[in-house]
Amino acid sequence: MTSDFVHRFERGQSSRTLLLLHGTGGTEDDMVPLGRRIDQKAALLSPRGKVLENGAPRFFRRLAEGVFDEEDVKRRADELAQFVDHAAVEYGIDLNELVAIGYSNGANIAAAMLLLGLAKFRAAILLRAMPPLSSNDVPQLAGYRVLISVGSTDQIVPASEGQRLGDMLREAGAAVTIETQAAGHRLVLNDVTVAQRWVALQ
Repeated sequence: MTSDFVHRFERGQSSRTLLLLHGTGGTEDDMVPLGRRIDQKAALLSPRGKVLENGAPRFFRRLAEGVFDEEDVKRRADELAQFVDHAAVEYGIDLNELVAIGYSNGANIAAAMLLLGLAKFRAAILLRAMPPLSSNDVPQLAGYRVLISVGSTDQIVPASEGQRLGDMLREAGAAVTIETQAAGHRLVLNDVTVAQRWVALQ
């Protein structure tokens, strides 16, 4: 049931739906303004992560900054994939037109879904992402498109980590674009600009 995740759904004026995945401490409301700026006409599906870290919602557990509980990553990625399947039925979402947009922890769970072959979307915008899994055993991702936006001065997720994730996805056949922003971990206007341009090419 889609009620398994607290979530927000807003119908759109086009066949596209944006799956919005927040960062640590976010809620189902946090990414909605960003999604609307990236694509004004798309429907929006925004779940809240179910893992709590000192009261802050996340999509999976971590053991320390940048050190993830990989078994939990796998379990939560599968759980989120099931949620998307149920939401697609309930809301009439065309999965061929689904684009994931994740920030930080949300970008990492979207990356995990790609790396595990669980992605219900064939396009993803990963903002300040890093590889959430250590295994290089990635399924074939030919036909998938991924935009990774990194911050050149990001102290939480170094730009090199976004590049490493991009390399993993490319090796699996995905079409990967990496954009570097003159920024830290926080998003800047150019993150939105490059995402708008990229989505328009879908």
